[in-house]
Amino acid sequence: MANTHLRSPSQQRKKKIDIYTFLVKYEPNLHSGSFLLPLASPESSTKGNFIKVEDNNPGYKLDNFCIPKHYEEDLKRVLVPAGLVADRVERVALDIVQDFQEEPIVALCVLKGGYKFFTDLLDRIKQLNSHRNKSVPLAVDFIRLKSYVDDKSSGQIEVIGGDSLENLKGKNVLVVEDIIDTGNTMMKLLSLLKAVEPKTIKVASLLVKRTPKSVGYRPDYTGFEIPDIFIVGYALDYNEYFRDLNHICEINEAGKVKYATKS
Repeated sequence: MANTHLRSPSQQRKKKIDIYTFLVKYEPNLHSGSFLLPLASPESSTKGNFIKVEDNNPGYKLDNFCIPKHYEEDLKRVLVPAGLVADRVERVALDIVQDFQEEPIVALCVLKGGYKFFTDLLDRIKQLNSHRNKSVPLAVDFIRLKSYVDDKSSGQIEVIGGDSLENLKGKNVLVVEDIIDTGNTMMKLLSLLKAVEPKTIKVASLLVKRTPKSVGYRPDYTGFEIPDIFIVGYALDYNEYFRDLNHICEINEAGKVKYATKS
């Protein structure tokens, strides 16, 4: 009787190719065992190149990671682990240097929440500058905005720090932000920047939130698109708390009450 378990060399090669195609097409969600995060196709532009965290993605259990003891009772789940953030930041840095080639840029950090993403992004760009035939000259500037009270966007943008924006005239400006929520704050900031006539303006945001309140704005570079939930960690705060949390996590209701502003 013929051995039905034996395959011809061509059949074996086809099986290997099919498995490889499956593995490169999907990134597994290790927590749930499902495949929720399809990778961007090679022809995607940088504007559409991001990791989408689906609404039904359960995230990760807190006890799978090292969480500061003082926050253990205040968090619902880990949404994006620090290691995945680091890998994504590295790719965003590569997209930026490929776009700008040898054009000098002024990286404008939106404080306070953007400082961690800003620091890590510029570190990756500097590493790429040291190992490529072309390099992007970097200068830095800072601006501080305020638009949140507790977990709600106020709809008003307040510039409460930074040098004169007039210094950006005629320059390539890369705005580095932690999160785009409704998009109102960024649209207002871009209006302020355009008034000083920079050469170009591009925006890199670690996170973009899917929310029905969005005005439709999309940054040029995005790390992750996330559900409409309030997240903390990786320098994103809730009334100045949670900046010392490495992972991007969802705050729970008890945490919101505990750290709410005192009227």
